[in-house]
Parts: sequence; C-alpha cells; structure tokens
Amino acid sequence: MKQINSLESEVRSYCRAYPVMFEKAKGSYLIDNNGKMYLDFLCGAGSLNYGHNNPILKNEIIEYLNQDGITHSLDLATESKEDFLNVFSKNILSPRNLNYKVQFTGPTGTNAVEAALKIARKVTGRTKIISFTNGFHGVTLGAIAATGNSHHRGGAGVSLNEVIFMPYDGYMGNKVNTIDYFRRLLEDNSSGIDLPAAVILETVQGEGGINIASSKWLQSLQEVCQEFGILIIVDDIQVGCGRTGSFFSFEGMGIEPDLVTLSKSLSGFGLPFSLLLLKPELDKWKPGEHNGTFRGNNMAFVTAKAAIEQYWTTYELEKQIILKSDILKNRLEKISSKFSSSDIQVRGKGMICGIDCILASLASEIRQKCFENGLILETCGSDDQVVKLLPPLNISEIELTKGLDILEKSIVEVLQESDFDKKLTVEARA
Repeated sequence: MKQINSLESEVRSYCRAYPVMFEKAKGSYLIDNNGKMYLDFLCGAGSLNYGHNNPILKNEIIEYLNQDGITHSLDLATESKEDFLNVFSKNILSPRNLNYKVQFTGPTGTNAVEAALKIARKVTGRTKIISFTNGFHGVTLGAIAATGNSHHRGGAGVSLNEVIFMPYDGYMGNKVNTIDYFRRLLEDNSSGIDLPAAVILETVQGEGGINIASSKWLQSLQEVCQEFGILIIVDDIQVGCGRTGSFFSFEGMGIEPDLVTLSKSLSGFGLPFSLLLLKPELDKWKPGEHNGTFRGNNMAFVTAKAAIEQYWTTYELEKQIILKSDILKNRLEKISSKFSSSDIQVRGKGMICGIDCILASLASEIRQKCFENGLILETCGSDDQVVKLLPPLNISEIELTKGLDILEKSIVEVLQESDFDKKLTVEARA
C-alpha cells in the first residue's frame, strides 16, 4: 500500500474505505493478501453482476486469447463484434420488441451518456437537457452537468450549463405529482424554461439513494415528452443488465425510451464496455463524429456474448433474482427493526437494496463495521446516508444469508457502541 498511498492521486476513494491489499477474487468473494475473505456486496459498483472471475466467462477469454483473437480494433469489423451484435439482437432486443441501433462509445458509462446528450442536441437542434434531483450520470463535463451531487459537481472547475433540474418522483412527498409541475413549466411561456432536447433519468437512482420511480410517474413523463417533442434518455448503466430483475430496468414500466445507455455489467466480467442504444431515426451521426480509441474492446464483446448466452436465453436468472430479492427485502426489514427510529427506511428493487439510516455518520460506521466483519458494501444518497447492497445476481442463498448476517451483526455492534439511537430520535423529532 505504501506506493499506492504515496504515488497515486488524492482522488482515490474506495481504497480509503477498505485499506487492505486485495490479491484474489472469486465468485462472491474478495481475498486480501493475508488470506482474509470478504463477501463482496459492492461488486465493482455494479459492474460484476455475475461475480468475480466467473468461470464460464473466464474460459471464453482464455480460449479467445489462445487463438490470438484481436484485443483492440478501434471500430474495425471483427468477428467478436458481429457475434455480440447477433446475440444481443436475438436474445435482448428482439424478444422485447425493441428497435434500436447500437453505438459503441468509449469504454466508460459517462462516455455513453455524453454520446446520448450530444446526439439528442444534434437531432433536435436544442441545447437544454432536463435532469432530475439526486440523479447521477457520470463525471465528465457533459454528464456531470446532469448529475445532482454537489461533491462531484464541485470537481468540475467550470460552470456547468445547459441542464435544468426537475424534482424526481417522490422528491416533494407522495402527495405531489412532480410531472404536473414539469408540464406546467413547459406550457407557460413565461416560466423561463426553454424547450429541452431531452430528459435523462435513472428509473432507479443508484448513487442518489436507491430512489425508485413508479410506472405511473414514468408513463406520465413519457406522455409529456411525446406531447412536446422531447427525447427520453434512460441511464441504465448501474441498474441495467439484470440488476432490477429484468435486463432493462424499464421493462414492464409502460415506457420505451428513445435512447438507452448501458455499461457496468454489460461485459459481464468487469471489462470496460459501454454502448448507446438509439432509435434508428435518431442515428444522425457523421462518420467519426463521436469516436474513441477504446470503443473496440473485443474481449468485452466475447464475455458479453457469453454472459447473454449463459444468463439471458432463459428466464432462470430472472426467477432467481425475484427469489433473492424477496430474501433481501424481508431480511432488511427485520434488520431495520434493530433501530429505535421508525423513520429508518428499507429501499430496493431486484438486487439493489439498502437501508436509509438518516445520518451519514451512522451509515459510515455501519459500512466500516461490516468491512471489519468481512463484508464489503458502500453508502449512497445525497449525504451518503443509505447503506447500499449490490450482491452478485447469481450469488447462492447461503452466501446471501451470510452477508445479511454480517450486516445485522455489524448494525447491532454499532448501535451498542454508540449513541446513534439517541441521535436518531433527536433527528426524527426535529
């Protein structure tokens, strides 16, 4: 750790929360250089939905490399790219009656967001973008302008323009339909809101605190956007690829986005890979107008194809996610009863769940205690007050239960060692 601490930039973050040297990883576990095993409920911030070193995907890479397969190709035509597109179209797009073109952007999720924002502006001829409170879309300049978190926005170094924030579903309480507010602003020529090119949103806000948009809210948003000619961008970077139970988070919600961004677990193996899905009529790019040196990660094509063939040609994984989601939520409800405050909330959909602890200091203490006890997870929310769980989708019930046991034990220890219950009571009364 000495060289990392002395030479790596101060921007490093996760290694500060988990200050050990990790050496190996397999399935649901990370293993440090002393041999201690940690159940991983962080999973590369959602980029390892099928666990570490998934043997099926690993064998595909090994075989591909042993055959001198192309690893880097810019956007040249390769067999691995075509194989991925065939499998993606056959097993993901076609069964869902989705008609999208596929754009391979740079390797990061934020680059897919940048591409979506650019093409929306190019096609509509408008510059404004609507984003939503607590949304997170990346930290490059275009994407961070659409990100609500002040900590990340503070690192930009310049003014962040051309994005207007609207209240997300439930932001103003359950009795307020925030889409009515959005519609009124669009209808009023004196509202000061220029007609935007697009809205960008997560159907489940991951970094923002596991806030879930209802089907009714999403459908109302789509109605407004269709009425005013505004494009809808769904950012499925963290909650896509099965995290909420279906491959896309918006399935069954009664909407069809104009553009969709995917990354994180798209490769299935933690390899950098992002893409933008866009309706054919929106594909107005000139050749090379949005490019990137590493948009041709052929090893990611190989593992992404294998992941789809392994997990998305039947409904078995989706059934398992439903089962494990019930285990997660029921157990978290039980665990939340350990707190004295009735304001503690359990949030989640599919295999992204968490506990809103109200106090950021309490969530931080729980995360640290979990780490000491052999469980890695993170916090999220506007003040990092939500303890967030992202276990592998294919985790065994035994390992899932073990991780939840550690979480419960850690919470009990934190509450016993501190006066957080008293602080929570004061907070609730305030």
